[in-house]
Amino acid sequence: MSKRFVLYIGVFIVALQLTSCSFQNDFTEKAKVSLRNVGHELLLINQDSTSLVLPVKELTKNKFQISFQDSLQIQPDSLMLVAKRNFIKAKLPRDYRIEVKDCGHNEVVYSYEMKRSEENAIVPCKGRLLPANCYFLEVQFLEKEESNPFVFYGLFLLIFIVSILAFFRKRKNNESEVIPTNNSLNLGIYKFYPEQNKLIKEAVEIPLSNKECELLALFTNQPNEVIKREELMKKIWEDNGVVVGRSLDTYVSKLRKKLKDDSSIKITNIHGVGYKLEID
Repeated sequence: MSKRFVLYIGVFIVALQLTSCSFQNDFTEKAKVSLRNVGHELLLINQDSTSLVLPVKELTKNKFQISFQDSLQIQPDSLMLVAKRNFIKAKLPRDYRIEVKDCGHNEVVYSYEMKRSEENAIVPCKGRLLPANCYFLEVQFLEKEESNPFVFYGLFLLIFIVSILAFFRKRKNNESEVIPTNNSLNLGIYKFYPEQNKLIKEAVEIPLSNKECELLALFTNQPNEVIKREELMKKIWEDNGVVVGRSLDTYVSKLRKKLKDDSSIKITNIHGVGYKLEID
């Protein structure tokens, strides 16, 4: 596994963790604001506009506590309506459980569980008024209704990393194919560079076309040997459709002109057979 790949995976994991933490923090703060408003409306129902809703506490993940400065009465019907309205407004989960507890004994005096599908909700004794006393509410959100952007960010980062890796892999492959090497073949007074499509004579560069280069490479691989016309045409023109026999002769003629300055090099036509690169 490459160091670059390990680095990208590390960045991906850290980014997912940071995104997840950010989402959880945003949910917590939004829940606290909404729950504080629930407490405020319950006090107003009690004709109390002066006492305070104490700071909302997060007890555990997705579980919160609302407490009050003074005693109050709690009407379950009103509690249900106030909570439902505020949670919908804040786009909080529709599945939650609310417990009303007595401050003195920390006992549950009323509770209900709301579901997105209300026929599955558990709501006992809605009409029974809880007399004035010191109460606090514990609210447990049972699931997150909102789509967690952490998932989408994670997928985006994963696609991004895969794309980067594919890009560098392709670039590396292209570089390995395109970058010429310094390998050369001595050919009389010339140096032949097959990867760069050129001949060099006394620091003078003689460019070769692709076909000229391929043809000369075949000759230099089998010097002083006869290579049949059919073999030459097959290896050089086999992927280009119809082959015209005179194309080979034309390229041989071009090579002869580019090699003419060295009399020790000849491309000889073996009549009816093929060609031979003769090197003295």
